[in-house]
Amino acid sequence: MVERVVTGITGFDELIEGGLPQGRSFLISGGPGTGKTIFAMQFLINGANLGENGIYLTLDERPNLIREDMLRFGWNLRELEDSEKIKILDGTIAKIGIPSDEEYSLPATGFDLDKMLLELMRTIKKLKAKRVVIDSIPALGLNFENDNDIRKAVLKLVYLLSRTGVTTILTTEINEGSTQLGRYGVEEFVSDGVVVLHYMGIGTQSNRTLHIRKMRATKHSEDLHPLEITPKGMVIKKIEDEYDI
Repeated sequence: MVERVVTGITGFDELIEGGLPQGRSFLISGGPGTGKTIFAMQFLINGANLGENGIYLTLDERPNLIREDMLRFGWNLRELEDSEKIKILDGTIAKIGIPSDEEYSLPATGFDLDKMLLELMRTIKKLKAKRVVIDSIPALGLNFENDNDIRKAVLKLVYLLSRTGVTTILTTEINEGSTQLGRYGVEEFVSDGVVVLHYMGIGTQSNRTLHIRKMRATKHSEDLHPLEITPKGMVIKKIEDEYDI
């Protein structure tokens, strides 16, 4: 029987037999502003509230900006960090050799994949983390000279995380309307599940949707589901409820 990890995202878990398969990696893919970071952070925060500690490795957005942005949903990351339930691992400026003032950060010796993985594994062990978020794969890719090296790095990352037993969410950015699920053509294959977020603005109206493209070991909804970003976080709806079908 597959053990499940509840995301706590309203309306999502019921689409995937109650939660994500435990100990696997999942890709959250979408264009800019589709809600990838919100989805990932909601997954971590709900886990922390269930007693499952989490780590957020940011390679893109500075930690203080993430903390500020999440306050709009009533999520006080500082409190969760102080209580050792969540830790933000800062990897945003390591590649340019500037030390971070964060408690947890990558070495300021220029980007090194093995050092990043070592620091991530140490933090997982120290925190006894059950959930990990890597945000984002394109930001990771900026540290490599060619796509082949990026693919090898993603493969290594996913493999090592699977060895620790954590449940991982990876975020990646694609162009809206693209048929690709990942930036480098490997993320969707090494991940055990792929969730695509869409955002389309039409005049003064906006249309957000979620589509589960892949979910191993799970019977999942194949429909396009309306998505709303509320003051309390992300909510996934059923088409019939949204449009009174």
